[in-house]
Amino acid sequence: MVSVLFVCIANSCRSPAAEGILRHLAQKEGLELHVESCGVGDWNIGDLPNEKMREATKSRGIILSSRAKKIRPSYLDSFDFILAADKSVINELYRYAVTPEHRNKIHLITHFSSVYPDQPIPDPYYGGEAGFENVLDMIEDACHGFIKHIKGQKN
Repeated sequence: MVSVLFVCIANSCRSPAAEGILRHLAQKEGLELHVESCGVGDWNIGDLPNEKMREATKSRGIILSSRAKKIRPSYLDSFDFILAADKSVINELYRYAVTPEHRNKIHLITHFSSVYPDQPIPDPYYGGEAGFENVLDMIEDACHGFIKHIKGQKN
């Protein structure tokens, strides 16, 4: 089974949203994936995702229930894909990457996007309701592209 780890700064908005969206879309497609999320910081460990993000995803039929956790070096061995919200997160992940195989697993979440290829996903925290909707649009497009990529690998 393909495993995916989404990573943002605090595991409060972007990465848990990506986790929930990919799980939701994969389930609709009948695709089995192992999906988790984490942050590079430890500020929110154990907390539910940001309330505004939970409201925004709920309006799209997606419930976010994972609890925030911090990246661990072992994740670079245990996940097939490690997808980061922005370049600062990628730079932090590279600090954990001790092999070329680790580095090859790390991409921006939008690496598989058709509309926003390799664009950083902005932190919606200060962007108001429109900021959350924009982030969700970007993540949904990227997750559709990721599923298409995975299905192409299986054929």
